[in-house]
Amino acid sequence: MSPTIREARDSDADGLIALIGACWAEYDGCFLDVDGEVPELRAIASYFAGRGGRFWVAEQDGRVVASAGYLPSPVGIELCKLYVDRSQRRRGLGRTLVEMVEAAAVAIGAAEVELWSDTRFLDAHRLYERCGYVRQVRTRSLADISNTVEYRYAKRLIVH
Repeated sequence: MSPTIREARDSDADGLIALIGACWAEYDGCFLDVDGEVPELRAIASYFAGRGGRFWVAEQDGRVVASAGYLPSPVGIELCKLYVDRSQRRRGLGRTLVEMVEAAAVAIGAAEVELWSDTRFLDAHRLYERCGYVRQVRTRSLADISNTVEYRYAKRLIVH
């Protein structure tokens, strides 16, 4: 049975935190400090809706197995928090979520989607590149407990 994708709810907090924590734990030196650095995970739907965005989760057997959302950005929209549980990877779920974000971008007239991805997340980079995203020269350092440096990826959309 395939996971069901739905709009996120604030009550997804525990499942979302578990998903992202497990994904980050796959990388040396990558730590999830929810209250110190990503408190929005505790009320993800309210956070995204309050900033003009949307957020989805994929659920299977009552467990959150993937997530993605978007927020407005100066270039159009920013794809945010795309995570897929290890057990669900390479089945098209990540691509489906990327395509949902892109469709939402087109629907609101955004001409570009950007995203930021930790330099350590090599599998994610391959997915983004297969989906047509191009890594930009620009990087950013988050000065967080994981010493995160992120690559910027961007994709121009055809808006009708």
